[in-house]
Amino acid sequence: MMLELLRTHDHYVLAAVALFGTLAAAAAFLWLAHRSRLAPWIASFRGLSPPFVNVVGVLFALTLAFLANDTWNAHDRAVTAVYHEAGALRTIRALAVELPEASRGGLDRAIDRYVAIVVAEEWPLLAKRRASAAAIDALAVLQAELSRPVIAQALAPAAHAQMLQQAMEARDARETRIALSQTHVNPLKWLGMAFLGLLTLISIAMVYVDQPKAELLAIALFAAAAAPTAAIVLIQGNPFQPPGAASPAPLQALLK
Repeated sequence: MMLELLRTHDHYVLAAVALFGTLAAAAAFLWLAHRSRLAPWIASFRGLSPPFVNVVGVLFALTLAFLANDTWNAHDRAVTAVYHEAGALRTIRALAVELPEASRGGLDRAIDRYVAIVVAEEWPLLAKRRASAAAIDALAVLQAELSRPVIAQALAPAAHAQMLQQAMEARDARETRIALSQTHVNPLKWLGMAFLGLLTLISIAMVYVDQPKAELLAIALFAAAAAPTAAIVLIQGNPFQPPGAASPAPLQALLK
């Protein structure tokens, strides 16, 4: 149970590691440079040029920016997929106005059933990186309803073809949000970012190794900027988990 919870919410654990690990590393460097037995030996490396920090710091900042961009992009894609899914279903309903009342009622019920299952059952599962089998079945029922000969005969060929196309787009949008709900933290990317962050800390410590107050301030500022930023990006790692979870409101609005 605990292992499953950790796998599902791995980004929260890694966010805590990023936050407290950075603070611990900053404290460790300060202790090593001024309190440990290695302090005199470390001080012998004084003279490192301050602009050198920019080289490693820029690489670290770019890596973190790219990771943040991937995270925000995944969230935007998830929200877009939800709106596309809702829009496709709304178009099907709009094209069905010319159908006989009985056929239109059956189609409305199929759409409502699918949306109700997605909102009530599948949405909580997305946060656990799972999908609902009932939603798959309900979508299949909707597609079968659209393929009935009575509906094909009651509509113009172009309108019926458009309805079938919108059903496929709704299916594709659902598959997109399911795929995005499976998002996990990429360990290699974050290890690379963590390594560059460690090198940046070492660079700052060595540049100001003979100025304890300046070194304390510089390391504290870097830790205060880098650790919370990395933690925030990690917490937003899955677009269907809090605190920035995508909302099912566009689909919920379809329910009659």
